[in-house]
Amino acid sequence: MIRSVETLEAAMDRRALLVMGACAGLGAMMPRLALAASDPELLPRVRAVVERWVGPGKFPGMVASLGIPGREPQYVARGSEGFNDGDPVTADSLFRIYSMTKPVTGMAAMQLIEQGKLGLDQPLYDILPKYRHMMVQDTYDGSITELHPANQPITIRHLITHTSGIGYSIIQKGPIRTLMEEKGLVAGQISRMKVPGLIRGEAVDGLDVFADLLAEVPLVADPGSRWSYSMGLDLMGRVIEVVTGKRFDAYLRETVFEPAGMTSTFFRVPAAEAHRLTTNYGALGGVLVPIDTGADSIYLDEPPFPFGGAGLVSSPRDYDRFLRMLAQSGTIDGQRVLGEQAVRTGTRDLLPPGVTIPAGFGGAAGFGAGGRVGKGAEAGVFGWSGAAGTVGMVDMIHALRSQIFVQFMPPTALDLLPEFQTALKADVMALLEKR
Repeated sequence: MIRSVETLEAAMDRRALLVMGACAGLGAMMPRLALAASDPELLPRVRAVVERWVGPGKFPGMVASLGIPGREPQYVARGSEGFNDGDPVTADSLFRIYSMTKPVTGMAAMQLIEQGKLGLDQPLYDILPKYRHMMVQDTYDGSITELHPANQPITIRHLITHTSGIGYSIIQKGPIRTLMEEKGLVAGQISRMKVPGLIRGEAVDGLDVFADLLAEVPLVADPGSRWSYSMGLDLMGRVIEVVTGKRFDAYLRETVFEPAGMTSTFFRVPAAEAHRLTTNYGALGGVLVPIDTGADSIYLDEPPFPFGGAGLVSSPRDYDRFLRMLAQSGTIDGQRVLGEQAVRTGTRDLLPPGVTIPAGFGGAAGFGAGGRVGKGAEAGVFGWSGAAGTVGMVDMIHALRSQIFVQFMPPTALDLLPEFQTALKADVMALLEKR
């Protein structure tokens, strides 16, 4: 078992933790889809993909969905919440959404910007003074002693768009990764199993401690000069705490989750809801190995701090409500959750001039408040994915939402998500032909 988990950790390294291909190329397929709202079956090809991938020797269960204006989202749910968990998987099952937490944190920041409590280009050191004099590696992922002063301050824009120069222990290599792990700058959790190669150190206790220690680590690039996947959204959680005077998790609950009717989104899954939590698997040579079961999940414990970049568990129904709220410019069920300008700005390209996203993260696109922003044929599509196989996206022009929820790491180990992408495109095109 230890050998298998070490193999899993190696497979999960760097870009394998993110699969954004499922967000690519959908924008061109979505115009005028609302005209097909009377169609009783929206996802026949997606349904076939889900059914093909669920069963013995495959996945225990998964959920996909498509939401269009004027009707309830259509869910395709097959299988169970785990191979040893007979509960049927549904739109209300709980999944580890990992980096799909980032758009939630990003939009919370945009709300504070709209309210005038933060500035998009405000220096981070205004809120967290320890970030006033940052040092930068002369060579990306190189020496942590050959450094130079940052050429400009980190700003709020940089934090939410991964252009701050702050590193990420799941991305960096060499001595800076070792330094982060030694300091406990581990912005996420996977399993209770204390197996070398899977657990990269213990996270520090407290978002305030995390922020203070992160300020002592060199940046991997000058602020505003490069897109580098980062712990910027985790640090944004601490910024929100200081600005609002509330715990970050409490702030999200009071200002986003409760007003949006998101009753199944948690940093810690309540014991009473544990029966809804799916099992997470490691994909090893085509075989799924359980690494975090629903009944004994690490997500049943209080986390070291609320991870604003990768800490949430949610249900397909809940996350669809978040996407629908964005699609409706910040409102849902007649309730305003976020300001219209906050949503519209946060789902647009906010990258500094001259900065582009690497191809491995869905290049030829922009980046907004915690999520990828489509350009050209994909204009208006905003979304991001999670390290355990979840994807959520919204077409801001046509008010459409699509998702897939499954639990396996790394999400690039199998061909499920590319097949889902192809099937979703075909289903949308078929709907267009019926308009």
